[in-house]
Amino acid sequence: MLDYPALAALAAVVREGSFERAARALHVTPSAISQRIRVLEERVGCALVVREQPCRATETGRRLCQHIDRVRLLEQELQDALPTLAADDAARVPLPVAVNADSLATWFAPAVAAFAATAPVLMEVAVDDQDHTAGWLRSGTVLAAVTATPRPPAGCGSRPLGAMRYLAAASPAFMARHFADGVDARSLARAPSLSFNAKDELQDQWTRRLCHRHVELPRHTLPSSQAFVTAALAGMGWGMHPEALIAPYLTRGSLVELVPGTPLDVPLYWQQARVASGVLDGLTRGVLEAARGALLRP
Repeated sequence: MLDYPALAALAAVVREGSFERAARALHVTPSAISQRIRVLEERVGCALVVREQPCRATETGRRLCQHIDRVRLLEQELQDALPTLAADDAARVPLPVAVNADSLATWFAPAVAAFAATAPVLMEVAVDDQDHTAGWLRSGTVLAAVTATPRPPAGCGSRPLGAMRYLAAASPAFMARHFADGVDARSLARAPSLSFNAKDELQDQWTRRLCHRHVELPRHTLPSSQAFVTAALAGMGWGMHPEALIAPYLTRGSLVELVPGTPLDVPLYWQQARVASGVLDGLTRGVLEAARGALLRP
């Protein structure tokens, strides 16, 4: 049998990033945390924590963290069914999920906030590109994810959410300065664009569709959906923005589309580990309902 206090210590170290913070979270000493993890590592025969700043889990450590997350959900389910088993000071259950930044900035945050306001959970929301959030689920780091990948990892289910519409937009002054003669491969290769990070390919996808070939784009990197809008309004560059996020600026004319009528629609999916958990099912219902009101339907 696995030592569940040791698993809880492992999960706390990975979640908190250090042995000291994990000890405070669990109300024990750092040496107790270290001893529990050392015994667990001896039991499984390999390292479970990379002792860096912050600490992070090894591949085996991630799998064990996923296991303890699932066990906690199942225990919560049992306590709901048998209230006499619940402790008076029962802790909330950590619920790790991954989502792309644009969903978080538009429709996802209200959904998860409404769910967490009444559910016995502590949400742990990780942000990554929609083409890469499935990797968090595959590794066991999270129990559910908003992703652009239709096929789920092994042991997970997948539900279509709808499509997020993106518009290529910039300020009128930026358009006059960089696209006075039109938007084409030549002007796009010179005009600064906005990119979330190295994984962000939305600008490339839109450009390839418009120009029918790859264009090497000069890029500013801004890892924030709101910063994208701020930068575009200031004339720093053009970028692919969620329509829902920039609709007021388009109405006022402070942002304009580079080429009207050329949206980029990105299908999104909700994928979750197959765990018999009413808590996780409740989150799924909230996410699906929010997506129905915010995303484009097929």
